[in-house]
Amino acid sequence: MTKILLSLGHGFSARALAPLLLSEGWEVIGTTRDPAKLEAMRATGVTAILWQEDSVTEALGRTTHLLMSAAPDAEGDPALRLAGPAIAARAPRIEWAGYLSTTGVYGDHQGGWVTEDTPLDPATRRGQLRVEAEAAWAAVPGLPLHIFRLAGIYGPGRGPFAKLRKGTARRIIKPNQVFSRIHVEDIAQVLRASIARPNPGAAYNLCDDAPAPPQDVIACAAEMLGLPIPPEVPFEEAELSPMARSFYGESKRVCNARIKEELGVTLRYPDYQSALAAILAAEQASGG
Repeated sequence: MTKILLSLGHGFSARALAPLLLSEGWEVIGTTRDPAKLEAMRATGVTAILWQEDSVTEALGRTTHLLMSAAPDAEGDPALRLAGPAIAARAPRIEWAGYLSTTGVYGDHQGGWVTEDTPLDPATRRGQLRVEAEAAWAAVPGLPLHIFRLAGIYGPGRGPFAKLRKGTARRIIKPNQVFSRIHVEDIAQVLRASIARPNPGAAYNLCDDAPAPPQDVIACAAEMLGLPIPPEVPFEEAELSPMARSFYGESKRVCNARIKEELGVTLRYPDYQSALAAILAAEQASGG
């Protein structure tokens, strides 16, 4: 029987997973709110459907595996709001379900380490909404849920190179500020590994081995491009959007031991240097 993944909110991370499954004979059904994107999605081999209750409910009737990527909003989780009863009805027949959350659920640890067992103590409203969404998905009876807490995501088309080329990159300095990151291809391989080794109820941190200050990443990318390293800007003087400023309200190092020990994952990009080099190489190979 063909395995069928329903990808609710078929975004950056889900799009990286899809080719791995398609190459193994899966069907991948992905949702979009934009009718104009349907054909482009179908061109990648994905069965594209609109984010509508009837379409999602029909797809759930065939689903063997479920991935939720869309972020919660002030009214809660959008997929449970759209098709909660249908998800609950299908839950006992789903072999694996994954929810993409964020390491923001741990809050601020002033540069200290966090693991999956660290109490959830979000420092932002976005983090609190994620905690609530994790709990809402965990409350679906019979659903074999796996929670993936993602650090800062980057990959082809998403990274510091574009800002550097535009001259808009800044090296904002806040003492003792560190972030963890994860390349999108490593997200995809962790999800694939979890599908192969289901452990309902498990939570996993998805990040690389090298938490680092954000200004170091910008400097590294500038050197790779042969561009001047942007000057330092003290955090107190930086003009930031409320969302950008909120990121600097949290500093922590995220431990990724569980994905290695339990899922047997070897990261393709264990640090930002190797990830940036791969992104730049991909851009150059594509003529970007």
